[in-house]
Amino acid sequence: MKVVVIIPTYNEKGNIERLIDILETQIFPTIKNHNMNILVADDNSPDGTSQEVKRLMNKWKNVDLCIGEKKGLGAAYIRGMTYAIQKMGAEIMFEMDADLSHDPKKIPEFLKKIDEGADMAVGTRYSQGGSIPSNWGFQRKLFSIFGNLLVRAILMRFSIHDWTGGFRCLKKEVFLREKNELTSFLGYTFQVSFLHKAARDGFKIAEVPINFTDRTLGRSKIVPREYIADLLRYVISSRIKELISGSFGKFLVVGSTGFAINILLYAFFINNTKLSLFFANIIAAQFAIFSNYNLNNLWTFKERKSVNLGSYLWKMLQFFLSSNIGVWLIQSGVIKVGELMYGRKYPYIYFIIGTGLLLIWNFTMYSRVIWKKHPKK
Repeated sequence: MKVVVIIPTYNEKGNIERLIDILETQIFPTIKNHNMNILVADDNSPDGTSQEVKRLMNKWKNVDLCIGEKKGLGAAYIRGMTYAIQKMGAEIMFEMDADLSHDPKKIPEFLKKIDEGADMAVGTRYSQGGSIPSNWGFQRKLFSIFGNLLVRAILMRFSIHDWTGGFRCLKKEVFLREKNELTSFLGYTFQVSFLHKAARDGFKIAEVPINFTDRTLGRSKIVPREYIADLLRYVISSRIKELISGSFGKFLVVGSTGFAINILLYAFFINNTKLSLFFANIIAAQFAIFSNYNLNNLWTFKERKSVNLGSYLWKMLQFFLSSNIGVWLIQSGVIKVGELMYGRKYPYIYFIIGTGLLLIWNFTMYSRVIWKKHPKK
């Protein structure tokens, strides 16, 4: 397959010759099953980087150059990947820094992951033996490790360990699928947003352990405060959108219907019968559970819904059992504690507190047990 290693540059004249020489003389000759190429995506570097690349193009015929306006790392990669596919016929593309902080010797490992079926291979510094520079100060190490943990926690995607790294390999199909959504992320947030969207859309992502090293020439282009602000803005807003538009948002709508049924019947029983608050809620909840099951099956988790009567009844049994565990132990348990402590004085406060805790239990059980996703074959 035709592989293009895309190297974004801005004032990297001192590094680009070293990197291209290593790739051409030490790495590419060891790769026999792929057609290896290089594309330098230069942002009009004033130091003469593009002139240096043009000189190297005369020496190495598999080197190309794409020059554009300086708009940030993401813009350079979008421009470079578009050029690589349209002008060079790229089927597989690499993201790689020009400053030799990414070890070129790892390239065959990335390609092996693609050959084994991955759509995207991501270099990881935080698992499987990967590492960050030992000479980094404590504060920088803490920031790097905590930043990745924060992204993983907010996006709730823990299987990917390194979200902010820039050493990656991907099939052209991944970029073509996500390209239209990436144009808003021109800076370093591009890395997180690209990976997040690829994971969201079900592309198979593998990891390759890398030992990241500091550049020896030039200086980093990252502006820390701007990067942190953009990164947090992206991951928080993306997670909120996922919750609202995804199954959890639908779950809340269905839950609101069940809540209305539950509280109306609960109010009827506590005002017209001598039932304890505990049992008044247990009985009322059964009607809400039945409504919730059918609405969740038909709408919230419709892509995983029951397809026949046997499946429908089996899922309903699971649903009633898991829901009633929550209703008896969590929702009605809170109501019972409130009734024992304060009597029937605040029945609706007990109900609302118990229902809030029940919500967490229910969504976890529904999404991970009853309508759990099955791995793609």
